[in-house]
Amino acid sequence: MRRQGGLRRSAARVLLPVLALVLTVLPLPGATAAPRPAVPGRTAVPSGAVPAAARPPHHWVGGWATALTPPGSSGLSATGFADRTVRMVVHLAAGGDRIRLRLSNAYGTRPLDLGAVTVARRSAGAATVPGTRRAVTFGGQRSAAVPVGAEAVSDPVPLRVAADRDLVVSVHLPTPTGPTTWHGWAKQTNYLSTPGDHTGDEDGTAFPEEATSWFFLHGVDVSSTVAAHTVVAFGDSITEGGAIPDEVNLRWPDILARRLAGGARPGRGLSVVNAGIGGNRLLSDAGTAVEGRINLGVNAEARFARDVLDRPAVSAAIVLLGTNDLGSDSGVHPGSGLTSGELIAGLASLADRAHAAGIALHAGTITPNTKLTPAAERIRVTVNRWIRTGHAFDGVIDFDAALRDPTAPQRLLPGYDSGDGVHPNIAGMRTMAQTVDLPALSRPPVAG
Repeated sequence: MRRQGGLRRSAARVLLPVLALVLTVLPLPGATAAPRPAVPGRTAVPSGAVPAAARPPHHWVGGWATALTPPGSSGLSATGFADRTVRMVVHLAAGGDRIRLRLSNAYGTRPLDLGAVTVARRSAGAATVPGTRRAVTFGGQRSAAVPVGAEAVSDPVPLRVAADRDLVVSVHLPTPTGPTTWHGWAKQTNYLSTPGDHTGDEDGTAFPEEATSWFFLHGVDVSSTVAAHTVVAFGDSITEGGAIPDEVNLRWPDILARRLAGGARPGRGLSVVNAGIGGNRLLSDAGTAVEGRINLGVNAEARFARDVLDRPAVSAAIVLLGTNDLGSDSGVHPGSGLTSGELIAGLASLADRAHAAGIALHAGTITPNTKLTPAAERIRVTVNRWIRTGHAFDGVIDFDAALRDPTAPQRLLPGYDSGDGVHPNIAGMRTMAQTVDLPALSRPPVAG
C-alpha cells in the first residue's frame, strides 16, 4: 500500500507541472489566444494563414483571344458606332481570380474613345449574372482613348471566372469610331444596344440587335493558378471554326483546351487561344473579290508578332496554314506562280521567329481539299512531306493523315466533311483535337 501511495504521489508530482503548463498554453473558452512570440530571423505567420511559399503562383495567360482584321467596305465594320454599347460574349479557356482586357485600334482611322467598359459573367443571351459586373479601368480611369494603330491593356479586374464558361464584355463607344478593327466571323452571337451607355445593365433589354462579329476586342488575359502558359492556334477558317454552328464552341482549339484542362493529363497548365482568320493566307493578304479589301486578314507572316509573339506567356503555337495560298473559291486567288518552295520558306520563317522568341512551333499538315487544282494538290503533298520530315518544327500534327479518305487522299473522309469538301464538321474537329500530342506541347523548343 505504501508503495502504491508512493507511486500516486510521484505521479502527482509529475502531472501537476504538466497540467500547469497546459493551462498556461490553452486559452479558456471564449478567450483569444495570445500571439506567439516571434522567432528572430523568421517572419510570423498568422494562425490559420497559408504561408506564401505554399500558395500556388499566379500567371497571366491568354484566357481568350481572336485575330483582328481591317474592316469591310460596308456594314457595321465600315460605318462603326456612335453612342452605342457593344456587348460581346467570349468563351474562356482558362479560369482565375483576375482578368484584364486588350482593346485594339489597329486598323482605325481616328483615336478610339472608350467611354465605359464592364465585364460580367454571362447568364443567357445578352443578360449577365447579377452581382458579377465589374468596371474596367485603364490607368485608373474609367475612360480611355486608344491611338490609331495602338492597343490598350486594362488594369487587372478582380473577378473570379471559370474555364469553359462565357464572359460578357460591354464597351460604350460615345463618339463616332469610324471604320472598326474587328473579327468578322465570330461563331458567336454578340449584341448592340440602343443609344447610350448600357455597360451597367444586367438584363439584355437594351440590346435588341445581334451581330456575329467581335469589335475592337483582341484578348482577355486571366491570372490563373492552373494554367502557366498559353498555346496559340494560328491558322485560317479551319482553325477559326469553318462550318461548325454558332454558339457551340466546338472548334478544334476549343476541344483541345478542354483536353488540356481535364484531369491530370500531361499538358495540364496550358491555356489555348484561337488566332484563326477565315480566308487567311501565309504569304499574301486576303480579302473578298467583290470588296477588293484585305478584310480576311493581312498575311500570316505580317500578323505573327501581334497574334502569337505578343500574347502573354506563350510557350507554344500550332500553325495550320496554306489552304488559301493554294486556292480559294471565296476570295481573291493567289498568283498562279506559287511554288512549294515559297510555302516551305514561309513556314520555315515562322519557325525561326518563334524559336528566336523562345516559343515552340508545331506544324499541322495541310488538310485535304477537293477544290484544289491538280497542280495545287501536288504542292500540298510536297509541303506536307516537308513538314513531316524537314525537322524545322518542334512537333508535327498530322491533320492530313487524320482526316483524309485513304481511298482518295485529296478528299476528307465523308464522316468528317461538313459538305463543302474543305472544312471539317464537328466530328472532324474532335479528331483534329485528339490528334494533338499533349505532352509535346509542354516541351520547350528544340528545333532549330
